[in-house]
Amino acid sequence: MSIPRQLPNAITVVRIPLAIVFFVLLLIGGHLGEGSLPLRWTAAILFIVAISTDWVDGYLARRYDIVSDFGKLWDPIADKLLTGAAFVGLAILGEMAWWMVVVILVREWGITIHRFVVVRQHVVAAAWMGKLKTAFQGVALGWALLPFWLLIGEPAFAVITLILMWIVVVLTVASGVDYVLAQIRGARADAGE
Repeated sequence: MSIPRQLPNAITVVRIPLAIVFFVLLLIGGHLGEGSLPLRWTAAILFIVAISTDWVDGYLARRYDIVSDFGKLWDPIADKLLTGAAFVGLAILGEMAWWMVVVILVREWGITIHRFVVVRQHVVAAAWMGKLKTAFQGVALGWALLPFWLLIGEPAFAVITLILMWIVVVLTVASGVDYVLAQIRGARADAGE
């Protein structure tokens, strides 16, 4: 069975408008669904579906040997738009600390800007630690977005969410440091050739 060569890239590109739709639905849904619980559910499910496509496009590209420079560059950007929209949305709703969001976004967009700067020299694919960070961000954000407070109560939900977000911050910073060190090692290796 073969698939269209551009399918993984198309899936990546679709994540970008999904991030915008998700963000609007989340804000309309309001803090812990106070605005509209059905909209909160819809936003959460849309986020989970959209973040899951990250695995799908990567799997298809590797499985059918159609990995592209476009995908290597734009897949992490689409992920950052989606997760960034979730982090900012949760902070706007008062469900996440702004300082955490700032730390995460500075790391995410700093590395994205670096990728654009060096794209003419080489495309920087996501490393294993970056992939782990993205996966954990997806899990933590999925938890924070779904209305689990209805099942376990708001205090327990808030504590679990806070613990998950601390782990996200630590993984985000650690993967950022790993990325910078890998770039330094790569630059030294290039200089030595």
